Amino acid sequence: MEPTNNKAVIVGVNLQDRPDFAYSMEELRNLAEACNIEVVAELTQNLPKLNSSHYLGSGKVDELLGLAEGLDASTVIFNDELSPSQIRNLEGALQKRVIDRTILILDIFAERAQTREAQLQVEVARLQYMLPRLVGLRESLGRQGGGSGMKNKGTGETKLELDRRRIEDRISALQAELEKLVARRQVQRKQRQKTGVPVVCLVGYTNAGKSSLMNAILDRYMPDSNKQVLAKDMLFATLETSVRSIELPDNKSFLLTDTVGFVSQLPHHLVKAFRSTLEEVAEADLLIQVVDYANLEYERMIEVTNSTLKELGADHIPMVYAYNKTDLTGERYPQVNGNQVYLSVKERAGLEELIDVVKAHVFQDYVKCEVIIPFAEGRLVAYFNANAHVQATEYEANGTRITMECKKSDYEKYQHLFLEPEPAE
Repeated sequence: MEPTNNKAVIVGVNLQDRPDFAYSMEELRNLAEACNIEVVAELTQNLPKLNSSHYLGSGKVDELLGLAEGLDASTVIFNDELSPSQIRNLEGALQKRVIDRTILILDIFAERAQTREAQLQVEVARLQYMLPRLVGLRESLGRQGGGSGMKNKGTGETKLELDRRRIEDRISALQAELEKLVARRQVQRKQRQKTGVPVVCLVGYTNAGKSSLMNAILDRYMPDSNKQVLAKDMLFATLETSVRSIELPDNKSFLLTDTVGFVSQLPHHLVKAFRSTLEEVAEADLLIQVVDYANLEYERMIEVTNSTLKELGADHIPMVYAYNKTDLTGERYPQVNGNQVYLSVKERAGLEELIDVVKAHVFQDYVKCEVIIPFAEGRLVAYFNANAHVQATEYEANGTRITMECKKSDYEKYQHLFLEPEPAE
């Protein structure tokens, strides 16, 4: 049934006194608001385990019905992923549109997806979510797109079987298109790896400030690049992986990757669908976890991010923590404590400190040296000026003496051309 308005009641079961329950309900409210749904009430229940037929106890379902009717709410949103039978039973009991946390996140992703790849990934995830829920979602399915592969349908098939076949065919077609895009990106990634340029990946909770940090770094080190990425104060503003080359003043460079934000109970359909996008994370040389330090739940957000990274097979990669929005706390900034950098992207404070920590991690294969390059090999002077950090240049009788920091591989590659320094008299 089409909702007559955008009012909703949010509902959650606190299983065995979950420590993060209050925050997960607040997050559900934020997710609903991101879908332009007005949350008019909240109903919670403490239970040792979920009710398998209605999610809530029967008395609470009656209470929920009265609450929704009284507030003229057309939608009821549940804080956990509901089973097909729970959706069916709740829609029957409440006569309201019933949605769960998973479909809410999927809807936000669908609205935010800009590139063809992100759109395909979201549609695959939505269809995989819907497949086992066809009976309960009959109304919403009526509004889903067509699909192919229905030419040979048998005369005795039911509408349900046809719907299922149509969705399975659609998933197959989308996945085939997605595989082509993924293959293309894997080629691009292999080409980047060949260059030997280190890859640094921004990860973290949604709306922690990853895209804003990327833009601030671009502003600071590449002011004329016009390579800004979308940064908005909203959940899941970034669904596309953006890669930017950051050229530092000492001729060192690295690739900086912005990724989709994480959230607690990120639907497994989505993690699976976005796995190809998130592979960038698993192949990085260093992760920068951007943390909204002003959020009282920041430690829980770090836990969620770390567990999602583990699921992606990226928990072995070295990590630096960028505690953003420190200007909104009483903490001193900018400051560095080991692999933790306290900064404020908004105030542009702490960027240099963060980059220094990044450099210490990803440029370990650099050597400091002093070499004499014969005049006949003048091209090497130009090469090192462009690709190394040259600190001093002097001209001597037999060649150019350069004091520099360069890649160890470059030093070894050209070592046979360098002259021995003249012995002191």
